[in-house]
Amino acid sequence: MNGAQALIRTLVDSGVDVCFMNPGTSEMHFVAALDDVPEMHGVLALFEGVATGAADGYARMADRPAGVLLHLGPGLGNGLANLHNARKGHVGVVNVVGDHATYHKQYDAQLESDIETVARNVSTWIRTSNDVATVAADAAEAVAVAAGPPAQVATLILPADTSWTEGAEPAAPAPAATPTPPDPDEVARIAAILTGDEPAALFLGGRACRADALVDASRIANATGTKLMAETFPTRIERGAGRVNVDRLGYLAEFAALQLDGLRHLVLVDSKSPVSFFAYPGKASDLVPEGCTVHVLADTAGDPAAALAALAEAVGADPDGATLQRAERPDLPTGPLTAEGVCRAVGALMPEGTIISDEGNTSGLFAPGLTAGAPAHDWLCLTGGAIGQGLPVALGAAVACPDRQVIALQADGSAMYTLQSWWTMAREGLDVVTIIFNNSSYAVLNMELSRVGADAGGEKAKAMLDLTGPDLDFVALATGMGLRATRATTGEELSEQLQAALDADGPSVIEAIVPSIL
Repeated sequence: MNGAQALIRTLVDSGVDVCFMNPGTSEMHFVAALDDVPEMHGVLALFEGVATGAADGYARMADRPAGVLLHLGPGLGNGLANLHNARKGHVGVVNVVGDHATYHKQYDAQLESDIETVARNVSTWIRTSNDVATVAADAAEAVAVAAGPPAQVATLILPADTSWTEGAEPAAPAPAATPTPPDPDEVARIAAILTGDEPAALFLGGRACRADALVDASRIANATGTKLMAETFPTRIERGAGRVNVDRLGYLAEFAALQLDGLRHLVLVDSKSPVSFFAYPGKASDLVPEGCTVHVLADTAGDPAAALAALAEAVGADPDGATLQRAERPDLPTGPLTAEGVCRAVGALMPEGTIISDEGNTSGLFAPGLTAGAPAHDWLCLTGGAIGQGLPVALGAAVACPDRQVIALQADGSAMYTLQSWWTMAREGLDVVTIIFNNSSYAVLNMELSRVGADAGGEKAKAMLDLTGPDLDFVALATGMGLRATRATTGEELSEQLQAALDADGPSVIEAIVPSIL
């Protein structure tokens, strides 16, 4: 058994049986070893950013890490943006980066680079496996680190000669980390605060946004009068009819400040203290109100579900005291198509168990409200703000949950970053419906141009945020990669096309022509 065979066998035995990849010469022994370990499902991506984003989406829905195989430092660099999103979302990824053979690095060949320095931007664990005798153990440790808690990106650098050298043996899975249990004294202290007279809020993120944890959070809020809110872009939030509906903190700092205004206590549950996404002239970066104390009930290494359950008991919350969302759907849209009309159709037609990958950006602002009462579903957000996440995350989620419908709400400009995702969806036969909000603009940047105080009047500046000349034809782009694709300009067309796409097997694209909402 060579190093690559032992590595893949160890990954599979440790629970990583899907690897999204864009390999090159240095990774050919890893590719060849896929036939020796048939349990490993290799998924080819035409761009590294698709592979890394798909691993993120897979891990969010599978609750275990996926693997990624990338080619040397430039390949890692191409995949960095979506590894950044995974890092910010505390998502587990085992990132295998091929390297030159150990004896070849001294010659500074064209693709030679400092891989560790590139990986350090997104990885909390980095290991170069220079010895075939230890590569399998290194892989087992990478899986354990990636799985967490906290889940994270672990990068294993694999020299080509480590892959092809014989004499390797698989390693047993490394021991998994156990979440830090809630501290009874801290639970009691926070319970006393929430049952006191000062305004307080629970601020939820990460694993605290799962359905059972949200039930306990709602019980606490109703028993104590505590405000309940979630991060702006949760990694995965379970919502819909029969579940707890939670308001998310606003993206715009001004709106977020209004939501937090007057609080004297902010209790973090698998979340970080809120800050503004960007610096704006004359506006605060730290969104915690003056005079408000921040408390941590459960951090990223903790057990937020257990902590919320303990806190619910400590405040004497009614076991049936959660407020659950009632079932309701919006009417189907009619007339000229708008961004709101698209979101209305999604809320009216999406089936139970749908997974939404949301990179609708400005056009998707209506989606959370219009889908709140739809059948129970999962919502995956743009965790790190690096655009180009939506399509790869939808791809990975569909691989993790082949029996569930996936809908990608996708802005037009962001789609062009990782459009190659469509080719892999078609190749894998994945049940993903992509709705492109085509308003021919980087609309969010038009908004930010004025918010940061820049002069928005110049034609050269406006041209840098405009997606016309030539116009993007997403129907042609999608059909060119093997997907069914249609274009909608009215509410009636959009509703009919969406229902047809949901009824069909395999991937579909609907190009929704909408005006900008800004």
